[in-house]
Amino acid sequence: MLTGSELLTKVKDLGDVSKTDLATACGYVSKKKDGSDRVNFTAFYEALLNAKGIDLGGGNAGVGKGGRKLSYIATVQGNGNLLIGKAYTAMLDLQVGDEFTIKLGKKAIRLIPVGGEEEGDE
Repeated sequence: MLTGSELLTKVKDLGDVSKTDLATACGYVSKKKDGSDRVNFTAFYEALLNAKGIDLGGGNAGVGKGGRKLSYIATVQGNGNLLIGKAYTAMLDLQVGDEFTIKLGKKAIRLIPVGGEEEGDE
């Protein structure tokens, strides 16, 4: 697989060819279990961006802000606690010490801010 200035030179030399041919000619191809070729477009484009001086920080995928998507599902932990993560509290701009009244319904838990208005009982 070509990288750096060799990759940039090869891309310029090939000119107007398909993306598949471009990635293949630069060595970004691997074999599948059935023996057919698989073009590694992601690796090709990352190498191309790196060659142009743009670093995507590839080693930190999925870490920190924007890494994982919220599932909007909470699971009861082994100790019986129900945890609401920081990402959800940040979305609501909740601060340390904010208090809530807990309302239990049929298979539902509602958290109502202390001093807030309740929209209706379920």
